[in-house]
Amino acid sequence: MSHSEVHRAGDAPIKVDLVEGETYCWCACGRSNTQPFCDGSHQGTGLDPVVFVAQKSETVFLCCCKQTGTPPLCDGSHKKRE
Repeated sequence: MSHSEVHRAGDAPIKVDLVEGETYCWCACGRSNTQPFCDGSHQGTGLDPVVFVAQKSETVFLCCCKQTGTPPLCDGSHKKRE
């Protein structure tokens, strides 16, 4: 297994209430213990979190399977099994 391999952190997205103007760090590697957010577990993997600022206060579903084509938002990729 490659050290930079992305891990599937879950089989469903996580509902999150974003706050306008707040900065968030979405875990892109799947190793974080604070899903769907980064806890620094990616260090040394060559993978980086997706850092974003909420454009408005809203409820969103953030990807946990780490296969989304629209990171950090869920696009339903968790429903596709290999």
